[in-house]
Amino acid sequence: MFVILDDLDYHMTDLGSVMPSVKKHIIDQGTTFPNHYCQVSLCCPARASILTGQTAHNHNVTDVHYPSGGYQKFYEQKFNENYLPVWLQEAGYGTYYVGKLLNDISTQNYNNPYVNGWDGLEVLLDPFAYDFWSPAFARNKDPWQRYSNNYTTDLVSLKSMSFLEDALADDKPFFLGVAPIAPHSEVLVNTTSLTATFSAPKPATRHIGKLAGAQVPRTDNFNPGKPSGASWVKTLDQLNDTEVQQGDEWYQARLESLLAVDEMVDSLFAKLEESGKLDNTYVIFTSDNGFHIGQHRLSPGKTCGYEEDINVPFIVRGPGIAKGHTMDVVSGHIDIAPTILEMAGISQRDTFDGSPIPLNEDALKALAKPKTEHTSIEMWRSNNQSFFRTGKIEMMEEAAQNTHKSVRLISGDYNLYYSVWCTNEHELYDMKSDSQQMKNLFEGGFGGSYENADIVRLAHRLDALLYVLKSCRGDSCRYPWESLMPLETVTSLSEAMNSQYDEFFETVPKVSFSSCQQDHIIEAEGPQFETWTVEGSKTTRGMGRGWDPVQAWMT
Repeated sequence: MFVILDDLDYHMTDLGSVMPSVKKHIIDQGTTFPNHYCQVSLCCPARASILTGQTAHNHNVTDVHYPSGGYQKFYEQKFNENYLPVWLQEAGYGTYYVGKLLNDISTQNYNNPYVNGWDGLEVLLDPFAYDFWSPAFARNKDPWQRYSNNYTTDLVSLKSMSFLEDALADDKPFFLGVAPIAPHSEVLVNTTSLTATFSAPKPATRHIGKLAGAQVPRTDNFNPGKPSGASWVKTLDQLNDTEVQQGDEWYQARLESLLAVDEMVDSLFAKLEESGKLDNTYVIFTSDNGFHIGQHRLSPGKTCGYEEDINVPFIVRGPGIAKGHTMDVVSGHIDIAPTILEMAGISQRDTFDGSPIPLNEDALKALAKPKTEHTSIEMWRSNNQSFFRTGKIEMMEEAAQNTHKSVRLISGDYNLYYSVWCTNEHELYDMKSDSQQMKNLFEGGFGGSYENADIVRLAHRLDALLYVLKSCRGDSCRYPWESLMPLETVTSLSEAMNSQYDEFFETVPKVSFSSCQQDHIIEAEGPQFETWTVEGSKTTRGMGRGWDPVQAWMT
């Protein structure tokens, strides 16, 4: 059973206190992975990575709407015949799904082309998918239905219970996806003017006011007195008292919208327990991306590379999974499909950029290669910085570019975030000492002046790593140091920091952009890295500038 929420952050929300059933059934009975990241902090690209096991620059579903993203782009990329539920069906699984799957599955196209791979599908439909009290669903290929005055999460709960009963009555193993929209913002679409208004999510009537007085945690990066971040973020004005209050109200609405989800989880577990199959069922709980409210002076939203947007819950319970445990391995959404296939005893796909997450300590020790310490983040978009208006946030004119490439590295020795914006601005945070990302250590980029020379040495390594990851495929995504340094045995940043490699890393082409684009336009993204074969042995070369790591190291 795969439970995926929409825009649920890891840092603002204490799941254990807000969602007692999730704590009881999943957190306390399973293992939490606090270092799990989405590859893109936006719904549709993040979900495409979950369903395909690929980075966004490979599946090329980079936005929520066509032509850059949405269901039509997913279909045109030929994933409708080649993604997670199809593979599970081929292996003999019954497959069921309720709720939000991908953006732009709509009342116009839900059955043309039909979404493949599901024995039972009750999918939320645009343009009503984010209407909390009048959503639209289609059951398989039946005519779609608008559920006026019905609460969306309660509908997802009822429909999920129905499919769970179908799955339990069958002899086949099953996969059930459960995908409520909470705590996503409500989006009401005017189908005449084709405009949309965004507002805080709507709790079920029975839950309104249950968490009155809830406030966004006042962390160091919440509405700071001194600007933080890079690019347009560092130009933001401090939020005024009214905006802070409205942010708190938004936060309260998000938390209260989760209460119905918690009730749904409790009902699903009761049914599994009643069936006698709970102990033989894996349950994954996660979110497509995170969310920010007030951090770095940002209005409620996502699509940034900061920790609130990219670090998401990932909790697993099931056979062989330790109870009430935490594992610090670094993982990403590209690892979810490989992990589910391994759970099901299905062979890995050659198209995967991710790899199975070791779900217990024995699995971690048994890895043929050490678990990598990195995951990559990317985004292509203009930032729609929203503004408060009469208690709502309305989409305003697109103004600032948000396209960036980033990498997170976490080990026992370091905890780092490195990013290059399409404006060629740089960010580097030591998150062991600066978990709130308030002190950019590399603000001047490679042309800057720094008291600590090791900052530049570190940046050369991180930029080289990002150079590989921003256009990686397959093994180069999983083992980028090996791709970058094929004549060496380097597998981690700590090994790469050896001074004998200083000159080598200075020669690696730097991550850069020639322009800010809202689509994945390779020509705008500087030098590329690819894997190739020479005389029967695998090596690598950098594309666009004729850079060859083998030649660079030998010289």
